Amino acid sequence: MPAALLLALALVLTGCADTGDDRGNGGEPIRVALDWTPNTNHLGLFVAQQAGYFRDAGLDVEFLPYNQTSPDVLVGSGAAEFGVSFQDSFTYSKAAGADITSVMAILQHWATEIAVRADRPDITRPRDLDGTVFAGFGGPGETATMQAVIRADGGRGEFRTEVLATAAYEALYAGQADFTLPFVHVEGLEAQLRGEPLRTFRYTDYGFPDAYNVLLAGNSTWLGQNPDRARAFVQAVQRGYALAAENPAGAARMLKEANPGAFTNDELIDRGAAMLARGYLRDGQGRVGFQTPEKWSAFSGFLYDTGTVAGPDGAPVRQKPDFATWFTNEYLAP
Repeated sequence: MPAALLLALALVLTGCADTGDDRGNGGEPIRVALDWTPNTNHLGLFVAQQAGYFRDAGLDVEFLPYNQTSPDVLVGSGAAEFGVSFQDSFTYSKAAGADITSVMAILQHWATEIAVRADRPDITRPRDLDGTVFAGFGGPGETATMQAVIRADGGRGEFRTEVLATAAYEALYAGQADFTLPFVHVEGLEAQLRGEPLRTFRYTDYGFPDAYNVLLAGNSTWLGQNPDRARAFVQAVQRGYALAAENPAGAARMLKEANPGAFTNDELIDRGAAMLARGYLRDGQGRVGFQTPEKWSAFSGFLYDTGTVAGPDGAPVRQKPDFATWFTNEYLAP
C-alpha cells in the first residue's frame, strides 16, 4: 500500500485509536484484527474467549472480521489494538514505518511448506521446480524465499509466478500451476481429506532459516500507553494457546463453538489442532509465545539481504535494524 494512502488511513482512523492511559479506558474494547476467516491459527484467541480468560482479566475483546486491509495496516494505524500477522509481512510493514510490535509468537516454526501434487513423479525435490509455474499470493518475499530454497537444493531458482491468492490451491489441484505454499495444518490436511494429497518440502530441510510463521502484533503506541491492559490481554491469549498445546481436542471444540456453521469439516479442525500441538505452538524449552532475536535476525535478515525491503520513503533498504527492538516478551507470563 502506498505511503500516502497509509497516512490518509491513519488520519481517518485517528479518532478510533485508544489514546488514554490504563485508568481512563478500562471499559473500551480491545480490537483484534484477524488475518483470515477463523481457522486453527486462531485457536488460542477463541479459546481465551470461550474459556473466559478475557472475562477473568476484566477485558472486553472484539474480533474484527477479515477484510482486504491487512492486520499490519489496521494495527499500525490504530484501527485495531492487536492483529494476527506473519514474520514476513511484519518485516516489510515495520521497515516501512508501521507502528507495530510483535508481542507473541503464535507459531514457533514455519507451518507453510512448498507443495506439489503427490502424483507428480517429475517433482520430488525443490530443484525439480525449475521451469515450473508457482501459484503465489503476492507477498513481497515469496519469490526470494522460493528461489533460495531451490538454489540450496542445487537448482537455478527459475520459475514463473502467477499471483492467484486463494485460487492457488484449486489451480494446483487442476494442474494449472505446479507448486504453491499451503499451511500444512490447514490446506495440506484439506487436500488429504478431499483425496488430492500433496507432497511438501520444508524450507528448513534445505538450510533455509526458521521463522515465527504467525505472530500476534500490537500497536506500539497503544502498548506504551496501556501496559497493564496489554499484559492482561497477551497473557490471556498465551493461556489460550497453552491450552491448545495441552488439549488440542478441547481447543478445537471451542474454536467450533465460537464460530457455529463456519466449518464444513470437523475432522480438518480436529487434525489441524492436533498437528499444531505436536510441533508448532511450543519453543524448544516448552514455552508458548516467546521470541528470540536470533530467529528474528535469521529470516528477517535474509529478507533485508534480498533487497526487497523498503523504508518509509519506498526506497530499498539493506541496513538491518536491531531486530530485538521489533518484538517483546515482556507481556508474557513466565
